[in-house]
Amino acid sequence: MTDFGNLYQEAAQLLENLIRIPSFSKEENKTADLIQNFLTEKGVETHRSGNNIWAFASEYNPVLPTVWLNSHHDTVKPNSGYTKDPFSPTYENGKLFGLGSNDAGGPLVSLIACFCHFIGKDLPYNLLMIASAEEEISGPNGIASLIPTLPEAELAIVGEPTQMRLAVAEKGLLVIDAKIKGKAGHAAREEGINAIYLALEDLEEIRNFQFTKTSPFLGRTKVSCTVIKAGQQHNVVPDLCEYTLDVRVTDAYTLEGALEELQANLKAELHPRSLRLQSSHLPENHLMYRVADALDLETFGSPTLSDQALIPWPSVKIGPGDSARSHSADEFIFLEEIKKGIQGYISILNKYAELS
Repeated sequence: MTDFGNLYQEAAQLLENLIRIPSFSKEENKTADLIQNFLTEKGVETHRSGNNIWAFASEYNPVLPTVWLNSHHDTVKPNSGYTKDPFSPTYENGKLFGLGSNDAGGPLVSLIACFCHFIGKDLPYNLLMIASAEEEISGPNGIASLIPTLPEAELAIVGEPTQMRLAVAEKGLLVIDAKIKGKAGHAAREEGINAIYLALEDLEEIRNFQFTKTSPFLGRTKVSCTVIKAGQQHNVVPDLCEYTLDVRVTDAYTLEGALEELQANLKAELHPRSLRLQSSHLPENHLMYRVADALDLETFGSPTLSDQALIPWPSVKIGPGDSARSHSADEFIFLEEIKKGIQGYISILNKYAELS
């Protein structure tokens, strides 16, 4: 019989210790030490690359498929609205307060507790735990750096606060720098071609733009103009206007496809900053849908970005906590959520094994 009480106590204590250690993106070395030591004490062989830690629950068998458990241990910096010490774990009314408690400390320690439950057990798949770095900035030294090293995932379970609802699709992110060129001239005479006025036509198009394809889980891809700049002095007609587009791309598009559709409708030259943060969608025939049905898990499409965007294998996102609390002042997670998270993750892996 599973000792949920012991798993929960260890998870809560680990989360307390994580909260006490500042772990901003690119500065997670001390929380990486903590997680590595915790897993080593459980008797598993740990591996480390930068501030990423991973371990297998049993000796790796190349004949079997691999299931990833992944969550991150970096945090954003605390905002000015905090009334509590963000690095001092505090219990009040069934809540644990502290920076990173909800995003993604709660999901992380729940996944680690689940992983510990399966150490040394016979499963029809390899079980791999990954505590990743730089998730909050989608950094190159986070999960993306491990993709060439680790075995392909038949399924990756990404731990993020979703209230234990199962995200089977996630929006990607495309940031575009746009340039529209006019011709300089003196503002007092009828000279030049004003790049600002040319850009207005694009901005009106963007304001009302509707992408042609719709996702059943995520609806329409959304584009917003968020930055604009032009001109150097009051008496010169500007010959260049630059603006920035934030595009939240559904699984109906690749980033390249969304870019192509925008470029066909705008006058500006469009230059994507990156094509890394792709949208994701669990394939329709994947076993995880049967698991979700069997466990009565609610499925949905997530508008928020996670390490899913950098994992090229089939993935889902699920975890205790609430995305609405992420990055908020006096961040917290309910202790009951951690308990249910551990139980939920174990149930998913047991059912996945049963149906495999």
